[in-house]
Amino acid sequence: MNFFKIVIIGLILIPSLVLAQPDKKVLNEVTNRELNQSLSTLIDFLKIPNDANFPSHVSETMKWVKTSFESRGFQVTILPTEGKPLLVAESKIKGKNTPTVMFYAHADGQPVDSSKWFQDSPYQPVYKKWENGKWEIFERKASNELPNDEWRIFARSASDDKSPIVMFLTAYDISVKEKFKRNYHIKFVVDFEEEQSSLGLRSSVSKYASELAADQLIILDGPRHISNLPTLTFGARGIATMQLKVYGPRLPQHSGHYGNYAPNPALRLSQLLAGMKDDQGRVTIPGYYDGIQLDDDVKAILNAIPDDETEIRKKLGVGGADQIAETYQQALQYPSLNIRGLSSGWVESESRTIVPSEAIAELDLRLVVESDGNRMVELVRNYIESKGYYIVSDEPTEAERLAHDRIIRVQSDVSYAAFRTSFNTPIDLWLTGAMQRAFGAVPIKERTGGGSVPISPFVKELHIPAVIVPTVNRDNNQHSPNENIRIGNYREGIVTILAILTEKL
Repeated sequence: MNFFKIVIIGLILIPSLVLAQPDKKVLNEVTNRELNQSLSTLIDFLKIPNDANFPSHVSETMKWVKTSFESRGFQVTILPTEGKPLLVAESKIKGKNTPTVMFYAHADGQPVDSSKWFQDSPYQPVYKKWENGKWEIFERKASNELPNDEWRIFARSASDDKSPIVMFLTAYDISVKEKFKRNYHIKFVVDFEEEQSSLGLRSSVSKYASELAADQLIILDGPRHISNLPTLTFGARGIATMQLKVYGPRLPQHSGHYGNYAPNPALRLSQLLAGMKDDQGRVTIPGYYDGIQLDDDVKAILNAIPDDETEIRKKLGVGGADQIAETYQQALQYPSLNIRGLSSGWVESESRTIVPSEAIAELDLRLVVESDGNRMVELVRNYIESKGYYIVSDEPTEAERLAHDRIIRVQSDVSYAAFRTSFNTPIDLWLTGAMQRAFGAVPIKERTGGGSVPISPFVKELHIPAVIVPTVNRDNNQHSPNENIRIGNYREGIVTILAILTEKL
């Protein structure tokens, strides 16, 4: 072979080498080189309070996100809504008929009760490692050495949902630094009130149809399968909430003087709630499970997920499970009715001998594709009326108090519907290819996740297929005190997103 033929072959091969997709080894090597810097960025982000109830939290969080995307060359647009604004960051590449992939994450977090956190503040992130049967804070010395995968960072939103945002930013940085190529435009949508049901997003998708248009949608939120293996989740339940307030005497009354006379609202509410489910945990309200059919094909998909239900119960600390369905995965395919909070009178050191004046229950109804939220709320209302209650929407008037024996205030909100994307569709094949390249195995595929994300407007109104790519550890205490992110999950999350950014669509 002469010199000129070698040169020609080399020129042919060079573009293919540049465009080659990085394999598992390369993905891990380049991620490890950037991991320490990425963790420093995450810690800076976690220091910013992000409770959407406080406008200053929202503005400071949005400022950080906006600056972070703009510094990387993204075109950032702030979309005003009925609620908190949405942020859309866009990165385009050259080429005609180029597809667009939209990523979604939220930057707000649940409220905090600092007294329940085992550190100075939920907004002062700390490293912890498991020692002597508990999580111990330690000071990590400045070092270029890789952190231990089993270490964790504890802070509000460490997993839900700031980590995935920084994972993405890190993966994007690596792709630019290493000159990895992608063949699609990126839109990244950041929600600043997801923990408050995303009023702004769900009321604005149609209004901003052009700004939010895309061919595929990836949700960076939620935990992996309980095995902590790489996971793809093809659906999420929707959510509706209800508050029930049962009334007793106008003011709390002495239980000796009126304990056998004044109706006790705590007891009445307890009876009402208890009647909504049977001893197996199934909802007794007529029509609640209408439309749910799990045929053999669906059951085969669900049974393919490697759940160890003995281990699940062990981690939960319970000796048994509600008998809604045959398995945990099957149970997720049904709408739920959950009592998320109860309040009446006083307890523990504050307890007193009174008949309470009122009792309140907070409910959440997790919805599936087959269940309409407004219909489900109406079924609960009809059940309450069938038990002899007079329903009001505000505080009862004096005339109403005297005219009705059983009075209840019912308030409700249908936040958003469920969504579900089919297996073996283009988005499934594309993401599965990326995950196989990153981890050398087909990911666990969940038909429906247990949590709720405000994605159904994108699916139903803009017709964008959506899949959740969860990255964080399931035992992260999201929504609770002592939320955390496992370092190994954080590292593999970067690998996951980098594989997606470099997978040809």
